[in-house]
Amino acid sequence: MKFQPDRFDVQTITAYGPGWVSVDTDKITASVIVGSRGQRIAWDCSRFEDLTPAHFAQLAALDAEVVIFGSGTRNRFPPPAWLQPLMARRIGLETMDTQAACRTYNILAGEGRNVVAALLLEA
Repeated sequence: MKFQPDRFDVQTITAYGPGWVSVDTDKITASVIVGSRGQRIAWDCSRFEDLTPAHFAQLAALDAEVVIFGSGTRNRFPPPAWLQPLMARRIGLETMDTQAACRTYNILAGEGRNVVAALLLEA
């Protein structure tokens, strides 16, 4: 019995490695925001320490159901005060390392959810 389609109708993360992800057929080597509604936006940060409240306000403006935050090579959490724009719009945020975020994004996008993955790609 088959539960998953062979091909999704949304952009998917097809591969990843240290410092890169592939979205469909494009290899991306800088931090990026990927959304199930077709968003693909450069995310101006290359290290966790570069993040600011403005990065999370940018995510809130995308109006997704949930944001998957890939925090780099290990799981790190942003300060709770930075999440206020997301909370104000009732947008959930899940934090995990970037590789786990890629896998989780694909599952939720494949289910038809309005999901955004903010992926920190550290060089």
